[in-house]
Amino acid sequence: MTYLSIIFFQIVAPILVLLIIGAVLQKKFNFNLKALSHLITYCFMPVAVFMNLYETTVNLGVLAQVAFFIILFIGVNIILSHYIAKFLKLNRTESAVFKNSVVLINSGNYGIPVAQLVFQTQPIGVAIQVILVIFQNVTTYTYGLYNLISATKSGIEIVKDFIKMPILHALTIGIILNIMNIELPITLAIPLNHIGEGFIAVALITLGAQLSQIEIRTIINKTIVISCFTRLIVGPILALIVIWILGLDGVVAQSLFIASSFPTSRNSSSLALEYDVESNIAAQTVLFSTIVSCITVTVVIYLSTILFG
Repeated sequence: MTYLSIIFFQIVAPILVLLIIGAVLQKKFNFNLKALSHLITYCFMPVAVFMNLYETTVNLGVLAQVAFFIILFIGVNIILSHYIAKFLKLNRTESAVFKNSVVLINSGNYGIPVAQLVFQTQPIGVAIQVILVIFQNVTTYTYGLYNLISATKSGIEIVKDFIKMPILHALTIGIILNIMNIELPITLAIPLNHIGEGFIAVALITLGAQLSQIEIRTIINKTIVISCFTRLIVGPILALIVIWILGLDGVVAQSLFIASSFPTSRNSSSLALEYDVESNIAAQTVLFSTIVSCITVTVVIYLSTILFG
């Protein structure tokens, strides 16, 4: 019960508070959600990703282990979600959102606080989670972005839209500046930090505003339930298999196992809203998986202490 209450009140509850604030404000002021989506996609999101990559110091040994794990884990999830979507006979747009909901994980504003709670005396556990955030960002704005664009466009249009996305340029510049150890001038670093720090709040308030227009009873449908079951239950099982195949143990294995259990990334909803691809289903999935995860993540944390503690 201790883990459950900590996870709920320190991680899930703050997320829900921001969602409620967004819903209340939307009811009162009726925001232009498309304009908010553009603000996130072209300002807050790329800056947050850039600063994350620019400021992260990575241990090469741990990076190699995490890289092998994440490539296998994400690869298996991509294949699994593809065939589940086919089995459910989802159309192209529904399939894109479903696959993103399984593959894209909330490693940032959910994962890092969990890691900080669990690995208070083992900094490497938090460091691994930061590395996972980087890999998830890359996956989100390559695979996840391609999924949504290809659901409504084809051929050269996909390539054009993909290249125009500021997030890809932010990823590239962030990695280059990090590797070359180039320091940003203070005049630029301060405003970028302010924007990056505001990303989570703006993204979650926008998601809350989006959810306020949805009937709660529609959240419980077959596609969303299967998506959450795959993300929250099947995901950790697959991660455990990959961990055993790679022969990982100790804090590295424990951290990766816990990270595999996090709910669907809020970015999957932000991108769906930006490209107008089943954005309501995407938002509902994020909300449902976040609420259910306070139970499933607790169970995975407990199992991780038995298996790898």
